[in-house]
Formats: sequence, C-alpha cells, structure tokens
Amino acid sequence: MDQFLINLVGSAGSGLFAYGLVFGVLLACGLGVPLPEDISLITGGFLVYQGKADLTVMMIVGYLGIIIGDSMIFFAGRRLGSKVGTAGQGGLFAKIITPEKRARVELLFKKHGQKIVMIARFMPGVRTVTYFTAGSVGMRYATFAIFDSAAALASAPIFVYLGFRFGGQLDWLIEQLKSGQRTVLLAVVVIGAVGYLIYRWRSKKEKALNQAALRAISKEAPVAATSEPPSAP
Repeated sequence: MDQFLINLVGSAGSGLFAYGLVFGVLLACGLGVPLPEDISLITGGFLVYQGKADLTVMMIVGYLGIIIGDSMIFFAGRRLGSKVGTAGQGGLFAKIITPEKRARVELLFKKHGQKIVMIARFMPGVRTVTYFTAGSVGMRYATFAIFDSAAALASAPIFVYLGFRFGGQLDWLIEQLKSGQRTVLLAVVVIGAVGYLIYRWRSKKEKALNQAALRAISKEAPVAATSEPPSAP
C-alpha cells in the first residue's frame, strides 16, 4: 500500500493537479479507506522536493484535507447515529465501524473525554471510528473542530516537511516510520523547528536593536556638530 501511494502521488503532475491528488487521498483516509495518512502527507512533501508544488501551499492542502475528511465522517456519525457499529446493521460503514472498534472507542471516550478526538489522530486504526462516534454521541462540532484542528496542525505540516526535507531518501524515511521511529522523527523535527524559530526571533531582535542604535547615532550626530564652539577669526 505504501508503494502504491508513492507511485500514485509521485506520478502526479505539478500545480493544481498535485495539490488535488494529495487532497483527494487525504479525504479518502478520513473516510476510512485503508491508506496511511502520514505516508500521504510525506508524498505531498516529496512533490515539493520534486519542484511540483510549493511547501507552504502543500502544508495548507494537507491540513484542509485532514480536517474536511474528518468532518465528513463526523457528520456521517451524527446522521446515522447508533445504526452503524451494531451487529447486522450499518451497510458499507459496518465494515469500518465494527462493534468491537466502537466499543473500544466508547471506552476511550469515558476514560479521556472529548480530548480523545485529538489523541486519536496518533492512534492508527481507531481514528475513523473515533470521529464517527464523536458525531453519533452528540459532540458539538465546534468542540470537535478545535481538538481535531490542534492535532492536524501538529501532524500535517511536520509530515509534509519530512517528505520535502528527506525527499532524496524517501524509502529510508518510510522505513523509519514503519519501524517505530515516528516519535523520534517528530521530536527531531519539532526541536529543529523550535530552534529555528528561536534563531529567527533572536536575529530579528538583534537587527531591531542595531537599527535603533543607528537611528539614535544619526539623531545625535547633528547636535554634536552644532555644539562645537565657533573657530576664532
């Protein structure tokens, strides 16, 4: 499945087609299609590495694809309610929202409360069921969107950046994710991003101080010149 995604997205054209393909794959992930979301985001970053897309735009597309896909399954849960996930009912959704998975998610809701929406983003296998259940139990959409957006903002930009940064070692990157190194990679990227932001902040602060000092010197210079006593005739 990973290789299928890489081949599919890697063969994409540039511009709108590249963004549209990644967006469509993420919608499918949100609706329960067994495609790995993190690999989808990484392949989006790989398109940036290939020069087929812009990094910032691809991060936004990744974020929107996640949120819209999750919202669709949330409202499906609100509409269908308890019909899905109970034995013998639910039609197509019953293949994804099984009674066993739903029972597990309901226990997670009892244990962690509404914040399970955010936690579920990093728990493969229960994401779709969690968002469906959130809709079916009557959670306010605004609450769902806040928790889901926070989790999406913590994952979409990072995985897109990983695909861009390690585009030349894409197979290695995916192997690290599959071998359980996701947490380490995320930690490295987060630390690096924080370090970069601190560096930028300090650089801007130092530049502002230097500019302030130069302005102060330029204001004092004419005063110093007029304060000298006139020369003797």
